[in-house]
Amino acid sequence: MTVSIQEVMTTSPVIPVMVINQLDQAVPLARALVAGGLKVLEITLRTPAALEAIRQIKAEVPGAIVGAGTIINLQTLDAALEAGSEFLVSPGVTDSLLTAALNSGVPILPGVVTPSEVMRLLDRGVTAMKFFPADAAGGIPMLKSIGGPLPQVTFCPTGGINPKNAHEYLSLSNVACVGGSWMAPASLVDAGDWAEITRRAAEATALKP
Repeated sequence: MTVSIQEVMTTSPVIPVMVINQLDQAVPLARALVAGGLKVLEITLRTPAALEAIRQIKAEVPGAIVGAGTIINLQTLDAALEAGSEFLVSPGVTDSLLTAALNSGVPILPGVVTPSEVMRLLDRGVTAMKFFPADAAGGIPMLKSIGGPLPQVTFCPTGGINPKNAHEYLSLSNVACVGGSWMAPASLVDAGDWAEITRRAAEATALKP
């Protein structure tokens, strides 16, 4: 069953951005996050284990919606689709990447940071976007400003989001969810502290205003 971009954006208030360094950590990490209520998981294509991690999580973690992040060109797009990614996330966007993603039928959250980039995507019928790097690009004031002339766009801010500011981002009318990695820092993953990761995921799940 195909996942919609609305499901990706609204199933959980926080999308964990996961960097999988060791493949044997992928499934227990995903299980810990899903147990805490975070079902939409973004596996970044920054490590050699990422693509196989997507396959294993899809096969072994019921309830997870598994996508690929760091989609930067047609090669990473094709690899993510071949691995079975249910959604795609890119830090920015090119015409060729967007065309291929839209043709694939798999939902994409393309990254934007300026009103001009937002308008180009609106021209292509895209209304759900990743705002990245959120904190460095103006954060909450920037999103409020963009929301004035472009209220039809819904964002997933990512970059610099943490437990202290996530709720404020989520309170904005044009923000459906945020992306972040604080639920599962490398120290907890390497220690195998799945219980603490589940606890942090549950706190993140409760953030929605």
